[in-house]
Amino acid sequence: MKMKIGIDISPIIYESGVSWYTWHLVKNLLRVDKSNEYLLFGGSLRRTNDLLDKIQKLRGKFKISFYPIPPTVADFLWNKLHLLNIESVVGSLDVFHSSDWSQPPSNAFKVTTIHDLSPITYPGLTDEKVIKNTQRRLKWIVKEVDRIIVPSQSTKRDLLHYGVKEAKVKVISEASNVDGPASQVKVDSFKRKYAIVGEYLLGVGVSPRKNTKRLIAAYRKVLNILLPKKKINMVFVGEKWLEISDTHNIIFTGHISNEELQAAYSGAKVLVYASICEGFGIPILDAYACGCPVVTSNISSMPEVASGAAVLVNPFDVDSIAKGLLKAMQNSEDLVKRGRSVNKRFSWEEVARQTLDVYNEAHEL
Repeated sequence: MKMKIGIDISPIIYESGVSWYTWHLVKNLLRVDKSNEYLLFGGSLRRTNDLLDKIQKLRGKFKISFYPIPPTVADFLWNKLHLLNIESVVGSLDVFHSSDWSQPPSNAFKVTTIHDLSPITYPGLTDEKVIKNTQRRLKWIVKEVDRIIVPSQSTKRDLLHYGVKEAKVKVISEASNVDGPASQVKVDSFKRKYAIVGEYLLGVGVSPRKNTKRLIAAYRKVLNILLPKKKINMVFVGEKWLEISDTHNIIFTGHISNEELQAAYSGAKVLVYASICEGFGIPILDAYACGCPVVTSNISSMPEVASGAAVLVNPFDVDSIAKGLLKAMQNSEDLVKRGRSVNKRFSWEEVARQTLDVYNEAHEL
């Protein structure tokens, strides 16, 4: 039976993890599903022209709808008061896939994706406003949502701890945002742009959750071991957010495009991704795709994603991170080979097919 499937694509214009997930999911759903009708919608005040530009690159059977509700009003209306069914805004639906941002009520078979619960599992690393919003959304999810998609067993365990029924939860792994290594020309261009001379270690994301302070401390230890024979830089993708007394050889790129990020992975000696917590950890797969060895945390979802092809470290122990970096540099050839093999197991097309299977469960109710 043909279904009308509504997907909230509001996050799609922001180059964040949730944005890329939404983009790849919708793009591949339209490619693999030729039977159902899709309605893609979002807040019309969320940079409408940017949203339209992005959507027009999609191919497939879909319609577009914008609702004239500012993000702050939508948050108050749907997450706090939990009023106004989504159908009264966009029309009738058989399946409604809500975004990671808001949980409007709905009469349809309701699906949502929760990437992680870090704001409430690690509240000390998150803004108070984000914590409260996550708690409100989770309350409605537990009460109303028919199926919850999560990217890892780690996030599933967190959800079950907060009272979600296991039968509602479906683990669907995500995939890399890049399709292979960048050319040497693009790597050289990236290094020139950010004044990177020589070799570098790479950190992706800059925040308390990304463990930036300990990564810098571990880098200093590695540098002391390697010098004077070898100089190596530490490059962070993201805005500088903390005061560092010694910034020598440490570079913060600020926001960069996905193409530049691909070049950053491709030129790095090692990706160090020793986060405190992650719902999945796409940068691990991105690095694998680009032939970059990976050091990552031995907790949260990261061992799942690493799948035995990365060096695992204790993210709370600077010495452990430093030793992991040295080990990765010494065993780079083997790690690159294993990483490429692991990356082949993950694809956005498979994410779309498994998500479509979840939508089809609407027929069983």
